[in-house]
Amino acid sequence: MATVVAFHAHPDDEVLLTGGTIAMLAARGHRVVIVLACSVPMGGPGTKGSERLDQLSISAETLGAARVVYLGYADSGRGPILYPDPPGGIRFARADLEEAAGRLAQVLRDEHADLLLSYDPRGGYGHPDHVKVHQVGARAAELTGTRVLEATVPRELVGLLFTPARLGRLVNGHHGKQIRAGFTPRDQITHRVSVRRFARAKQAALAAHTSYTNSSGRSARLARVAVAMPVPLFAVALGREWFAEPGATATTVSRDLLRPAR
Repeated sequence: MATVVAFHAHPDDEVLLTGGTIAMLAARGHRVVIVLACSVPMGGPGTKGSERLDQLSISAETLGAARVVYLGYADSGRGPILYPDPPGGIRFARADLEEAAGRLAQVLRDEHADLLLSYDPRGGYGHPDHVKVHQVGARAAELTGTRVLEATVPRELVGLLFTPARLGRLVNGHHGKQIRAGFTPRDQITHRVSVRRFARAKQAALAAHTSYTNSSGRSARLARVAVAMPVPLFAVALGREWFAEPGATATTVSRDLLRPAR
């Protein structure tokens, strides 16, 4: 059996990008550990926001994760200008790369991790904390020799699903052009996983994040629609997850995450 560490920026990210994969690996007897970079609310320690961590715990249990580890950085927000660091905290986007990578590397060593799930170089749609996840994950992998797969979505699929005008409004605070240039080109994706069998767990994990689904953002409205879908429809809409293995040139897209790309 393998140990897989899934590194994510914020509560709910673990579901959106890798929820089905976590549930699938756990169901097959593998140990999955979720590492969360941003576990300090926007306003700093002691401010409202701890419920998001409680919801992450429910989500992790629903997906079958064995453990959740918090790196202790603060959410950097979505805008192009970062807020000041909160009292006693550091915005993750400002975190020292070596220090943050060292924290993640220690988890990888403690867990004897076989695989690290991280993000692509663009951080998907360009959120500064997601970009930092990629940077920290890549460096931690260098320090430990851990194999990495970067969770992503085919860029071409994003372009098909959303027109430029809709993309510009999909995620508040991000320009549509930046989003359209994000994610990963299809020819660089090395692993594609069908997680339709685990749609019920993935949907339930997303539903656990009520702080997100009950918020006013446009992406939250889409999440509410997803949570309300019949499970078979949810499985069709969100039943695939994609990964890219850095430096690999795959002649075929693999369905087995535990095998390197060929």
